[in-house]
Amino acid sequence: MVIHTPAEILLLKRNADFEFWQSVTGSLEPDEQPAEAAVRELFEETGISGVELVDCQHSEEFEISPRWQHRYAPGVRVNKEHVFLCSLPARVAVRLSPEEHTEYVWLDYESAFEKVSSRTNRSAILQFVA
Repeated sequence: MVIHTPAEILLLKRNADFEFWQSVTGSLEPDEQPAEAAVRELFEETGISGVELVDCQHSEEFEISPRWQHRYAPGVRVNKEHVFLCSLPARVAVRLSPEEHTEYVWLDYESAFEKVSSRTNRSAILQFVA
């Protein structure tokens, strides 16, 4: 999910031993639909709620990096990421989940595109926001 204002994009720093900046991401719970997961993950990772999300009707699959494999069920090697947008009129206060992220930053679109670690996040910024 890309959270953005007319001028900036929100990025979150993953709670890890290395620099990994990303947008809100997450996994589906049993019997959960992607739109439901997007709302839940947005709130869990940022504290943002009560906003409308746009389903871009786009998804990408990617091989899960060995460094993240522990976060998935045994045998799961590919992740399917659904793209949603959260358009805000201006910056909002962010409440991070300390189990997942240590920092956040609002950046102009070009700087966010350069800083984000995920190929799929860069693709979403380029296709649906920039």
